Amino acid sequence: MKGGLTNISFIVTHRGEKFVARCGEDIPVHHVFRDRERAASIAAFEAGLSPEIIHAETGITVLRFIDGRTFAEADLRANVGRLAALLKDCHTKVGRHVRGPANIFWVFHVIRDYVRLIDADQRYLAVADRLEQMQVPLPIVFGHHDLLPGNLMDDGKRLWLIDWEYGAFGTAMFDLANLSANGSYEPADDDALLTAYFAGKADDALRRSFAAMKAASALREALWAMVSDVHLKTPGVDYKAHAGDYLARFEKLMPA
Repeated sequence: MKGGLTNISFIVTHRGEKFVARCGEDIPVHHVFRDRERAASIAAFEAGLSPEIIHAETGITVLRFIDGRTFAEADLRANVGRLAALLKDCHTKVGRHVRGPANIFWVFHVIRDYVRLIDADQRYLAVADRLEQMQVPLPIVFGHHDLLPGNLMDDGKRLWLIDWEYGAFGTAMFDLANLSANGSYEPADDDALLTAYFAGKADDALRRSFAAMKAASALREALWAMVSDVHLKTPGVDYKAHAGDYLARFEKLMPA
């Protein structure tokens, strides 16, 4: 299957049924541990958001095949209301089903860790501090934290949320901002997303927090690609181009 940035996946046919076999080991530099990914994926299945895992062993996870269309970036902008509802379901339901040890995802920690890991531009540490200080308190929820278009599917009846490598407890703000940054949302899209998710109760402080988190999301994705370029060798993936794309998004989104 094409499109994966870190894993290699195959469609497998067995006794007339289709499955997806995802192949990938732990990736400590990205804080990815497969046992916790599987726990998150199982919880998401039980919450009704993801396909079922039917087999797992070291380096391989087999899931039921979803006959649907994988999103492109334009689909993130065209389905704002549906995606807001999907995130609401994720944040209110998945955490109830998680078993065993669970991660926490805090983008500002991730940025700092990436910068130090590859000795990236030190100004990003000050940027992380500034954007973190702009956050408003929100309840802790279980989020997906990797809302790239390829991790969303539409089977014609409903949306599916797949690939839970970064599934962890955190705040809703990152998922919302991550969706917006990855979808190149315009102000009207952001307004529709926040209005739908917060039921019309997104005040100015929350919107400023969202704008800061949107910049942090783009910076994290750029640094993720830089780290991947050093530490991963996934065939067919141009990590330098991915980093350049998201650095440009970050510079555009960085609050004045």
